[in-house]
Amino acid sequence: MRNQWRLLQCLHHHIFSPSYFPSTLSSFKCLPKITSIYHFCSSTNNLAPSNYANVLALLFTAKEDPRHSQATRVLTHRVSILKNELVKVNEDFVAARQVLEEMGFPLFCSSSDGFLELLKQLHEFPRLSIEVFDWRRKHTGFSFPISYEEYAKGIQVAGRARNVDLAVELFTEAAKSGVKTSSIYNALMSVYMLNGMPEKCLSLFREFKKEGCCTPTIVTYNILISVFGRLMLIDHMEATFQEINDSDLFPTLMTFNNLIAGYVTAWMWDRMENAFLMMSNKSIEPDTHTYRLLLRGYAHSGNMKKMEEIYELLKRNFDKDDVSIFKMMIIAYCKNSCENRIEKIDALIAQIPKYEYEPWLIVLLIKVYAEEQLLERMEAFIDVAFEQQTKVYPMRVMRSIITVYYHLNAVDKLTCFVKRAESAGWRICRSLYHCKMVMYSAQNRLQEMENVLAEMENVNITRTKKTWAILFHAYLNSGPRCKLEQVQGLLYKLG
Repeated sequence: MRNQWRLLQCLHHHIFSPSYFPSTLSSFKCLPKITSIYHFCSSTNNLAPSNYANVLALLFTAKEDPRHSQATRVLTHRVSILKNELVKVNEDFVAARQVLEEMGFPLFCSSSDGFLELLKQLHEFPRLSIEVFDWRRKHTGFSFPISYEEYAKGIQVAGRARNVDLAVELFTEAAKSGVKTSSIYNALMSVYMLNGMPEKCLSLFREFKKEGCCTPTIVTYNILISVFGRLMLIDHMEATFQEINDSDLFPTLMTFNNLIAGYVTAWMWDRMENAFLMMSNKSIEPDTHTYRLLLRGYAHSGNMKKMEEIYELLKRNFDKDDVSIFKMMIIAYCKNSCENRIEKIDALIAQIPKYEYEPWLIVLLIKVYAEEQLLERMEAFIDVAFEQQTKVYPMRVMRSIITVYYHLNAVDKLTCFVKRAESAGWRICRSLYHCKMVMYSAQNRLQEMENVLAEMENVNITRTKKTWAILFHAYLNSGPRCKLEQVQGLLYKLG
């Protein structure tokens, strides 16, 4: 690993030397320094018309130097090696700093590109990312200060780790360092949004609009649309979208995704569809997230036909390890009647690993199979519930289970189920025992019917008038005359 690291380091210095791509460097000597797309838009305003045309021609016709692309790949690979070493010592921050000193500093000392790539690759390790950023902040060996891109990334990392105080600290530090930019504001606004602090997000936006050094961007307005959508403040969300249309900004894919998400949250299906049509009219291509939002909307609204059409568009491209779409569609099929819904549910269940079965999903499937009187499938998920120690409490689910056993005359299976449900802590109702008594009576198994009375006492379920009525009809059909008279006397006493 160390030899591989040294080899890559030599290759990195060779590729990034000025002599490696002189033609590209000389072509860009006439251009203003560009630090972001927004700086590009403002800096090109000062160019003469002829120079402006030359700049546009260069930007849109120049081909990417393959050697530059190779340099990026080499850097990404080197950072990936460093990331793997850091993940090995994930919780040992002392060891992590030692790895950074040995492998990170030589990689980061000349440019911030490698450090930004490392934070990107450590996306799933927010605590480790914070430690890495803290090392960067406190290291005295760097010849250049922390850039606004690094601060923005550090603020986002703190937000993912739910450390809002650190995010605010980094924002303040960036401001004192003179790198307060739109990206810095956007990063902190997104932290407030993702951590459920809409008031602070809106307050920061008002402060942002008063800034003289930077102005809100389309990213800023996308965050606002998301905030208002999550709060179901649809009027505010639509006003923000109108503000974009009235400005020099152009809505992006993220703008419409956030808009559609807001309408889905508010269950406004017509406006959801209108937003999607508006997106198409502006020639903005939907992505996987767009289709997921539409599928969710159609699933909640019970529009099975359109849900299935969206699924056909989506299923070729989405990550099948993400089973949330399958669960969403199962809910829709369980709640709405449609042709071949059980076959469709079975096909979706087959896509979900057993360890991904959540308690609510298990209970929902037990209920739907019970409603369709599919005993074997119902019992298969009852077994899963017992295995995963899922407790069933809704009375309607328990009654659906009882109904299946009753209609299929499966009293022995019902008896087995009742015993398991008692020991597993499921909600026990009187109907379970009454159903057993009726079924035993129908099969003339009077002794077992009478034993149910003792079972009811064991679980503190009292006998009611209906209990005695079941006994009366059982003895009336084929029971001892003396027991019939005893029960009849009790019924008279109860009125």
